[in-house]
Amino acid sequence: MIYGNRIRLRANERTDLSLFTRWLNDPEVREHISHTLPFSLALEEQWFENMLKRPREEHPLGIEIQSGEDWKLIGNTGLFDFDWHVRSAELGILIGEKTCWDKGYGTETMRLVLKHGFETLNLNRIYLRVHATNGRGIRVYEKVAFVHEGSLRQAVYREGQYQDMLLMSILREEWDAAKV
Repeated sequence: MIYGNRIRLRANERTDLSLFTRWLNDPEVREHISHTLPFSLALEEQWFENMLKRPREEHPLGIEIQSGEDWKLIGNTGLFDFDWHVRSAELGILIGEKTCWDKGYGTETMRLVLKHGFETLNLNRIYLRVHATNGRGIRVYEKVAFVHEGSLRQAVYREGQYQDMLLMSILREEWDAAKV
């Protein structure tokens, strides 16, 4: 477990898959991620089996908040597409429980994942891609010191319209300086 002040990150379990399926079938949750088609439990099971074959560093982590004496799963995060030569990886995050939006859980999760990436995995650069229309996400990434690198013009097609995809990153030295 990786503990923060109000959240913890833990390995995903097969028993989480029905919850993931519910999140990924909610158009509002799915609005700012790359998946556009509905998900079945069978697809999630296939994803889980394939995920288990990847290196452990690439396994996504469940985001949990304390709920009384128990912990409640509210989303997923993780690092992937590692390039160990230049010590970089891409970061992804999804808060699937809409009742937990706008409560600071995304910001705390980002801080924990950055700390893990820089201080445990010894990465030098962590980057992400975000839809230009995802104002909530962009604010979180800027808050934790991500820098805008550029945009991929009309790289996303949603609801009959093309949208830009923004590229953002943070370097180890920026993390060390900000310690956000």
